[in-house]
Amino acid sequence: MVSKSYTALMVVPFQNIRSLEASVSLQSNVDKEVPVDCFKELFFMENERRIVIPLHKPSRRELIFFFLCGILISAPNAIVFEQFSTFLPYALTVILVAPFVEEFAKVLPIFYRHGESEISIVTMGTLIGLGFGITELVVYVLAGVPLIDRIPGVIFHASSATVTAYGIAKKNPLPYYLLSVALHLTNNFFAYDVPALGAFPELLIVASILILAFHYYHRSSDEKIVEFK
Repeated sequence: MVSKSYTALMVVPFQNIRSLEASVSLQSNVDKEVPVDCFKELFFMENERRIVIPLHKPSRRELIFFFLCGILISAPNAIVFEQFSTFLPYALTVILVAPFVEEFAKVLPIFYRHGESEISIVTMGTLIGLGFGITELVVYVLAGVPLIDRIPGVIFHASSATVTAYGIAKKNPLPYYLLSVALHLTNNFFAYDVPALGAFPELLIVASILILAFHYYHRSSDEKIVEFK
């Protein structure tokens, strides 16, 4: 009987099964070689064109690492790249440049990950965005902005990073990135150019991106489906 505590999983096209028979082994509790026939029985569904692969689930330490990435990698990257726009009018930097730079910087640490489920990628994005948002909150509070005024910003950054991360998980990041940028840009426009409306536009935008984040999170799969063509 094959042990369920194997540590490595591998998938190959059906036409490569024969070459796999000579080389595949899995690590079991007793370090015993697992017959390839058992491997096929576990993972290949006869007369089907797809298989389900159990994937790596990030540990608590890894999740903390990605939260810290938002603080130590994404936020500093955004600050550095935004300095290149100092020759532009400040309003243009806030409204146009910052959304593109910050939404990209928030998901930058995700791109090197491989072998994760969709839900893992999306969760990592949320944690990076949360770390980024908290960093921004601290910077603003130290500059004298009331703490309560920056809470919606933390929610926005966590939610927009979730949306973009979902696009990365689906291997189609651009539309989701642009959606996050568009909402970020709209928020900054109302905050900077139309202060007379108060907090209402910002709260409406934050509510919208939060709903989208929940929607995409719950659409994320904890399994990876591989289709053979």
